[in-house]
Amino acid sequence: MHPMYLAEVEQGAGKGTYGDRIALMRAQGKPMPQIWHLFAYKPDRTDFLAHFTQGVMRGASPLSAGLRELIAALTSKRNDCDF
Repeated sequence: MHPMYLAEVEQGAGKGTYGDRIALMRAQGKPMPQIWHLFAYKPDRTDFLAHFTQGVMRGASPLSAGLRELIAALTSKRNDCDF
């Protein structure tokens, strides 16, 4: 995975739920979505984005959650993103 343009954000300890997730993934040597670094950097500014994303992906919709996941996976693949 390519490093982020914002090294301070990517290499920081992180805070909140996403900081804990990052620490766990680092300890296990596993890759993680880079957006987690932004969520952990200033959680008070990104919590709404996490809630919005959860609502879009899991909330009421004429599309099933599985179909939305499939669309997200295809979009990520086309953007050369691992997640």
